[in-house]
Amino acid sequence: MKYQNKYRTSSLRLQSWDYRWNGAYFITICTKNKVCSLGDIVNGKMQLSKIGVLADVFLHEIKKHTKNIESGAFVVMPNHVHVILTINKQIVETLHATSLRQPNKYLSAISPKAHSISTIVRSYKSAVAKHAHRLGYDFAWQARFHDHIIRTEESFNKITEYVINNPENWEKDKFHPEQIV
Repeated sequence: MKYQNKYRTSSLRLQSWDYRWNGAYFITICTKNKVCSLGDIVNGKMQLSKIGVLADVFLHEIKKHTKNIESGAFVVMPNHVHVILTINKQIVETLHATSLRQPNKYLSAISPKAHSISTIVRSYKSAVAKHAHRLGYDFAWQARFHDHIIRTEESFNKITEYVINNPENWEKDKFHPEQIV
């Protein structure tokens, strides 16, 4: 697909799903090139680096900066972050006159929507990177992130357990440097 004579990669998001809808989302965000800059696992417990502390603090801050969002289980690992985010809109949003304008169809199709999982993740990644750079650290996230829409309570519980136990299972983790092919 081309836009302004440049190739764009297609979205990894489920095309039939609006990521502003109520629901639980399992998110994985990796560091660029899966560099272990967020800390180390020692005796099955995560020991955060200074950048890892930033990543952890800003995970706590997500619910303070985004309407209708709750963060569930999360963990900062040496080269990635797992978090369960739940969008829970209790009130019906009203349609504003400004939303009636016809936007550029291509841009609106690829641009993250306000209050969506993509904008929340983008803001989180930006805040961590900005503060790491401000403190003099060379740090970057991978360009994209992985999401999984959690559709059942059983899946929610299984993913929560996986996130909580991730540090203990680091040696077998697919993001462990020895597991990456």
